[in-house]
Amino acid sequence: MIIDENARYMESHEWARPGDGVYFIGVTDYAQSTLSDVVYVELPEIGDRIEKDEQFGVIESVKAAADIFSPLSGEVVAINERLEDEPELVNASPFEDGWLIQIKPTQLEDEWDTLLSPLEYKEVVEAEEASH
Repeated sequence: MIIDENARYMESHEWARPGDGVYFIGVTDYAQSTLSDVVYVELPEIGDRIEKDEQFGVIESVKAAADIFSPLSGEVVAINERLEDEPELVNASPFEDGWLIQIKPTQLEDEWDTLLSPLEYKEVVEAEEASH
């Protein structure tokens, strides 16, 4: 399982990572592996405002559909348009080519520290795997 050391995480398996004045948001390597082959990704529109812990999209795989929740509040400034034709990028590269959206956060100082560190997220996944 790959864990990006520069990202912060949610127990629901989304991540946020700073990048050039915006924050990238996606689903974790663990999430994509449990979903299996991603066949469709539904994302918000540029300009939409999203709130922390609010659903902003859906990922569909050959096995299931899963809601995607936002780790941070903010305005959507970019969506990964490549996923429209290449949803499998979420499986192949969840932290690089398979990112979902970029947001300009509105409450970063209040929300960033509430997210899980890479080590805390690893512990969440290990506990989840042990319970199955």
